Amino acid sequence: MPLQHITIPRGPIRLAADLHLPPGTDGSTPRPAVVLSPPGSSVKEQIGAEYARRLADRGIAALVFDPAHQGRSGGEPRDLEDPYRRGEDISYALDALDTTAGIDPRRIGVLGICAGGGYAVHTARTDHRIRAVGVVVPVDIGTAFRRGAPDGPVAALDAMADARSAENRAGHLTREKWLPDNAEEAAALGVDDIDTTQAIRYYRTRRGGSEYSTNRRLARGDSLLLGYDAFHLVDPLMTQPLQVVLAGRVGTTGSSEAGMRLWETAPNPVDLMVVDGAGHYEMYDEPTYVDAAVDRLAGFYSTHL
Repeated sequence: MPLQHITIPRGPIRLAADLHLPPGTDGSTPRPAVVLSPPGSSVKEQIGAEYARRLADRGIAALVFDPAHQGRSGGEPRDLEDPYRRGEDISYALDALDTTAGIDPRRIGVLGICAGGGYAVHTARTDHRIRAVGVVVPVDIGTAFRRGAPDGPVAALDAMADARSAENRAGHLTREKWLPDNAEEAAALGVDDIDTTQAIRYYRTRRGGSEYSTNRRLARGDSLLLGYDAFHLVDPLMTQPLQVVLAGRVGTTGSSEAGMRLWETAPNPVDLMVVDGAGHYEMYDEPTYVDAAVDRLAGFYSTHL
């Protein structure tokens, strides 16, 4: 299957990207394409590649990239998870596809997974070059961070303000872990819920781990996440057709709740799929579940692109 390694200009930096093309692509017939928006902390060789390869095999070109400040993309400081810049990354990826030979710029969709689902929706509200929106186990990372603040989001923001001032005085940037680095560390911390355990099995082992995925995020970016609402103004602005894919097992990630909130809010919901038996992180790479999701997504994009 043709695979092109490309770089996407993004102001003063460059995004590292892979364009997965359907077999037999020769550029003579413009094809539809989908931009992948992967989970927080994920790089292009991980979850995005699982879906991009399968979409290409079903006749739809798919572009997956490393977010700015992460992976092999440029941007300083490293490990920044800025939800607004993540949305801009998607628009810069659309810029690249606008001028890519063999891609029809009038037939471009987006597919967001986990936190990338929220980023994809937030971008599609105002970038109507996106003609169709698909999400798999979508998460509004802002809601997730607010719910995860033990003493509430306001107290968390106050603590973050103090921490940033301390960083400035010390001249050192603090980084937080997305997950325990391994199962032993999780056990020592008393972390044993099934979703976190499955996340560690994916991200922190050879199964899905990547040397370019650091499992760290810049602490000062967390205040941006706490103030973020991925679905704000979806009702009046995101008129594109919407496909939602959810895991059948409702866990602790919030993706089932976020997916249903999106489904009930979006002006043009087309199809809701619940993958029986799947957990959130099993939707990342478990072939049975991913193939079922991509079959449904490919039909959706074929109809609406």
